[in-house]
Amino acid sequence: MSVVTSIIDRWAVRAWVDHLAAVAAVGLHILLIRATGSGDWLTWIGATQRTDMYAAATGAVSALGGLSTIAIAIYTAGTGRRLRTVRRQHPGDLRRIWRSLLQGTALACALILTAFSLDRDKDPLSARFIFEYAMAFAALRFARFVWLFDNIMAISDADLGEETATAAVPARDPNWLQRRQHQHDNRP
Repeated sequence: MSVVTSIIDRWAVRAWVDHLAAVAAVGLHILLIRATGSGDWLTWIGATQRTDMYAAATGAVSALGGLSTIAIAIYTAGTGRRLRTVRRQHPGDLRRIWRSLLQGTALACALILTAFSLDRDKDPLSARFIFEYAMAFAALRFARFVWLFDNIMAISDADLGEETATAAVPARDPNWLQRRQHQHDNRP
């Protein structure tokens, strides 16, 4: 097993790492702002633009939650041998990961809405940092979602490949495209 695979395997089963990484990213950004007096990009725009951005971000994060539920439906509908084996051997881990993805989406939306409700001119409550955390956290959860979905689809594809290997492959006519083009050219 390679070092990268080992790190990814550890990351995959520890959803709390996303919280820690998001806190670290926002914390480093706050330290940079305090140390240099610059880089506070959310204060460069007005409160109205920030609240518009919060609303748009809530919609985008909610859409990711919708994608997660679609992915869960695809996962549960899989009937291949490999996918059934994975579900049988790791039901608790998979359920926990899917649940954390959905809960993470809800948390990110709630935090963005909190920032939305607290943000005022010049942001005296520093609500923008709640928004930054929510977006960093949502981005990490999205990466986790893509990783999980890709792996589940790879297993499903392997099962599908096994099923189609035994099925008869229909004959392909190599001249079909030329005949089709000829028919199209000779239309009145």
